[in-house]
Amino acid sequence: MPSAARRFALNHPRVMDAVLLTCVLACVVSASFFGTWDVREPIAWWPGLVLGVAATAALLWRRTRPRPVVVVTGACAVAAVSLGYLTTMLLLAPVMVALFWLALLDERRTAHFFGLGVVVLMVPIAIVQAPRYASFIIVTLNPALALLLPVAWGSALRLRRAFTDSLRARAEHAEHTREEEALRRVAEERVRIARDLHDVVAHHLTLANAQAATAAHLIRNDPEQAERLLTGLSGTTATALRELKATVGLLRRPEDSDSPLQPAPKLEQLPTMVAALATTGLDVAVTTGGETRPLSPAVDLTAFRIIQEALTNVSKHAGTPTAQVTLTYTDDVLKIEISNEQGSPTPTASTSVDSGFGLISMRERALSTGGRFTAGPRPDGGYTAIAELPLHF
Repeated sequence: MPSAARRFALNHPRVMDAVLLTCVLACVVSASFFGTWDVREPIAWWPGLVLGVAATAALLWRRTRPRPVVVVTGACAVAAVSLGYLTTMLLLAPVMVALFWLALLDERRTAHFFGLGVVVLMVPIAIVQAPRYASFIIVTLNPALALLLPVAWGSALRLRRAFTDSLRARAEHAEHTREEEALRRVAEERVRIARDLHDVVAHHLTLANAQAATAAHLIRNDPEQAERLLTGLSGTTATALRELKATVGLLRRPEDSDSPLQPAPKLEQLPTMVAALATTGLDVAVTTGGETRPLSPAVDLTAFRIIQEALTNVSKHAGTPTAQVTLTYTDDVLKIEISNEQGSPTPTASTSVDSGFGLISMRERALSTGGRFTAGPRPDGGYTAIAELPLHF
């Protein structure tokens, strides 16, 4: 059916019902006046007309009560054949329509049961009423095919409708899944950016604060050392601004970016970090064990950020002038251990493994690369953070 005709049929169901019932009524009227075996001895027309009108009227309930409609139209057709009317498609038009709607709306087994039931009742009566010269095939095959054809057609349309509904449901589910996946990725990206911002801000502001405080303390007694600290403070703030720009730049669209982002920090920049921390009074000893192996970019960045955050916590909370960083390379794992001795009893946010955004950030970074992270106080009073990262991720 063309799209315009389909839309008209969907928007004007009563008009389509009127057209259908008019066509069916025309069929039963024709069967009542002309559907006899012997035109020289025709049977009365009005019984067939009454039965046809009753069967046609029953079709008004074909959508809501398809089974009773099949029973009524089938009974009218059987009665008409019993009176001697020809079992033509004109006479069977009401029951054919009823069977079609039953197959379209009900289960396939039910439609087949009703269709075969009407055939079983109709064909023997047609054989008895037919004259001897009537063709056996016409008397039997004609009504059987006429009654089973709408059942097959309705079942096929019902299956097609179910298939279309299934495809539509799958498409809606796929769309809903894509939306959920997009929201999940957005949430993960927000967490990642928040983690980067925390690492950058916490480390560099802690370092800048320590350098400024030390410079203020030495500005009268050791102006040259204070000047060097202030120079280092300038470099620290410049580095912080560059990393903040690179991190915040991820939030911009590529077409809005007016400059390329800075490369991500790596373990090869660890000496620079250690030197900057030395200006704040924290002496960091770095030890490497095993054969140095190349790291994937994600693991390289993760290792640097974990060390950076751990040393920042030491500088802020440990109250000790020294810290140790040990890098141990194995065949497939890089083990990072950051430890410090017991310092002054200053309350810290890193005294518990499960508290503080820094520890949460380090754990999330390690898990994001398929690694592990643990942290906690040592029996001797110090504190140790250990991360095990796969070399390639």
